[in-house]
Formats: sequence, structure tokens, C-alpha cells
Amino acid sequence: MWDMSKQWAMARKGVLMVAVAALLVGGGLGIGLAGGRLSPVGASGDTAMPAVSAGVPASFADLVEHVGASVVNIKVTKVERMSSPNFKGPEGLGKDSPFGDFMERFFGGQMPQGPREHRQQGAGSGFIISKDGYIVTNNHVVEGATEVTVTLANKKEYAAKVIGRDPKTDIALVKIEPKETLTVASLGDSDQLRVGEWVVAVGNPFGLSNTVTKGIVSAKNRVIGAGPYDDFIQTDAPINPGNSGGPLFNLKGEVVGINTAIVPNGQGIGFAVAVNMAKALIPQLESKGEVTRGYLGVAIQAITPELAKGLSLKDEKGALVAGVTKGSPAEAAGIKSGDVIVSFDGKDVAEVNNLPILVAATPIEKAVPVKILRNASEQTLSVKVGRMPGERAEASGQTGGQAESAPGKLGLALRDLDARMAQRAGVAPGEGVLVVAVKPDSAAARSGVRPGDVILEVNRHKVTSVAEAQAEAKKQEAGGSLLLLLKRGDASLFAALEQK
Repeated sequence: MWDMSKQWAMARKGVLMVAVAALLVGGGLGIGLAGGRLSPVGASGDTAMPAVSAGVPASFADLVEHVGASVVNIKVTKVERMSSPNFKGPEGLGKDSPFGDFMERFFGGQMPQGPREHRQQGAGSGFIISKDGYIVTNNHVVEGATEVTVTLANKKEYAAKVIGRDPKTDIALVKIEPKETLTVASLGDSDQLRVGEWVVAVGNPFGLSNTVTKGIVSAKNRVIGAGPYDDFIQTDAPINPGNSGGPLFNLKGEVVGINTAIVPNGQGIGFAVAVNMAKALIPQLESKGEVTRGYLGVAIQAITPELAKGLSLKDEKGALVAGVTKGSPAEAAGIKSGDVIVSFDGKDVAEVNNLPILVAATPIEKAVPVKILRNASEQTLSVKVGRMPGERAEASGQTGGQAESAPGKLGLALRDLDARMAQRAGVAPGEGVLVVAVKPDSAAARSGVRPGDVILEVNRHKVTSVAEAQAEAKKQEAGGSLLLLLKRGDASLFAALEQK
């Protein structure tokens, strides 16, 4: 039996996925899935959610009664093949144990050899989004499952089929063939959710079906290191193992999030995938079983105060383009390294993590306006969004050789690149200079420059030798910010060095 408290760890951030047993909810005004399309539900005979007065509600009972039947328990079975070249039996009961003779007689004189199959069981939650049996849950609940069973709130069980999965957003779509009328959850608008607003989670923590917890929205747009499209709602509504895939409701009875992860040693710190992200992906999961994302072809980074100063920006909003992929939609549109993308398809890019989400959700081949800041001047370019290519593994940085310049006051030791070194670094001969050493606690170290980085530009001027790099650095006023464009493996990024 799979330990019901088993969870999926994301070690880098200390955040745990919470798949185990859970339940589903719906109702009210929103969007549901019908026949492969997102369409309004709640208008054809569905009972409207009772109005809730402002402030602290006297009771959540009406809401829970309205939405509870749309929440389901999802049980999964996974089979792992285990190698057992030397069978030892329980607690080491092998041939040489005191019970070895018995074991040999039991197995007909031949101890079992070779691989064996080990069945594991686990559970999570989900919620019904269409009357014909489509159910949303987390990808980590059903990933690798050989059998999926859905239990409705009325205790009826159905065999389920996994229709589509998207590991990058941890969203999955499963389907049952119902023999009864299902209660459908209404999908709300997570963009309209406000910090401090009441929310209710319904699920099956630790196998305790139809468990209801309440809390508030603690924060929005959280990035927790789960993937490239992080956009989590943080809540203090108790979420535990088994809640994974279950719904987070607002007081209108609309699903605003999909409960996904917790901080293991924290109290009242849970995370839910924003439902607006799921609404954009569900049609693709139904029709294709996977998600095809839009592609721009830029390497981006956040704008620090130092970078804002170096780029003469008024604030730190936007996504700084550190590199542009050759042959990409971005290159074709004229986007360049050093541009700051502040709007994409009419939507503001306030933070760097906003851009990948916006691009990924854009239909392939759609031409969209992209507003950029170039040399602090605003421009609007038209970009035809491409199809996301296969991901490449990130290359490691190069190690350096001996310096031709000793570390100066910025803490950098540099060396000209010969043809062999340029090839290893992935640059053209005569392009850039190699960082071979970084002095601890220097301006370069504080800005994240590493040995093995290649400096391509100094203050927006290309450099091809150590002498050129030093000359450009000397042009900067004392006390100013030195802006470097670096190449690190396959990636490009900016670093701003404060001269004191």
C-alpha cells in the first residue's frame, strides 16, 4: 500500500506537492467545459449561489452545500518494476535464514528470481467541470497511474481515463462516463481575486472525504520554483496531503484555484494554481492530450535597482531581454538584447515571470503588439508568435585559464579568447572576453559574475579584447553603474556593477 502521506518534494524551495486523497466542488457564475469548448454554465437550470453579505460571513454552510457535490476523490494505482536477483523474503528470510527450508518448500524448491511488480496506491482530489464527466486535478496526482478511480460525493465509483496532462503547470484532465446527472463546478476569474478575500478549500486530506477548510488569500502571483509558469495563489486555508487537485472557492461558489502545494514546516502556507491558467489549457488537454505553447525566443531576467540605474530606467518594471535566439520570432520582429519588454499583447509585464505565462498562452501564429523600452525610449513591435520547440538542457559554464589582466577595483580578471576557447564558450573568434577570476566581496561578485562568463558588451558597446573592455569601463564616471552583457553557457544575462 502506498503510504497515504507520501508527497512530492520540490527541494529547491522546500515546497511539497500535496497529492493524497481529496474532493471537488462547484456552482455559481463561471465557465465550465462542454463538448471540448469552454462555455458558460449556471444559466440552464443550475441553482444560483445565494448572495453573501460583505465582511465575515456568519456561516459557510450554504456555500459548502451548494458546491460539495462537484468535488471528487481520485484514487490511483501505480505499478513499479522492482529487481530481486536474490530473494530474501520478509525481514531477510532467504535460503540461509532459520526459515530457509520452509521458504524453499513453499516455493517448490526454487526461490523467486528476477524483476517483480510492486503496486502502489495513492489518492488526491478533483472537481467536475462538465456534465459529461470531465474532471480537473493535478498532474502529480495521476502521473504514471495505471488505474484511476473517481469517487463522487454520493460515494458512487467510476473508472476514469487520463485525457491529458501538463507537467509544467501541474494540471491534468481526467474523464468518467457518468450514469447520473453530475454537479458541475463553476470556474471563476482568479485575476479578480483580492488579497484578504475569503476562500474555502474542499477535499480529502489524509483520506478524510469532503473536508472543508476556510481562510483568506494571503498573496497572489507567487513564484515557488515549481516550473517556468509559476503563478500561484497563496492561502492560509489549511491544505494537507490529499487536497491536491481539489478546488479553492471564493464566496460566490466559484473555483478560483487548484490546491497544489504546501510549505512542509510552515503553518497556514498553501499554494493553488490560478484557475485562469487552467481555463486556457483545458481545451488543449481535451483535444490533444497535451499543451502546445507559444514561443518568443528571448532569454529574460528581472530588473534590479542596479540594472535600472545602468539602463536609465525610471522603475524596475518589465522583463529585461538578455539574449535573442537566432531565427526566433523575437529576432524576426526586431527585439534586441537590452530591450525591456513592458507589455505583451496589450497586457502589462510588471514582473519578469509575467512574460512566459503570457507568451505560452498565446495562439501559435498570432501577431501581437509588444511594447518595449530601448535606450529608455518606448517602441511597439509586432511579433508573430511561434511554436515552443523542445527544451534543451542548460549547458554548464566554462572554466577559465590564466588572466591577462589582474582583478581591478571591480574585482574582475579577464583574458582574451583564442579560437579554441571561443569555440568552447560558444562564441565567434574575437567576440567577447573571458572572465577567469572574480575577487570575493567585489562589485563583480556581488552582481553575480562568475569565472567562465564571457563579457560580450560593456555599457552597451561590444568588446573583442581585454583592452577594449578596460577602455569602456574607464569611460564610466566614478560611482556610476557598469552594465555588462554576459554569456553563460547557452544563456545570456546582464549584470550591473556599482563602482564606488
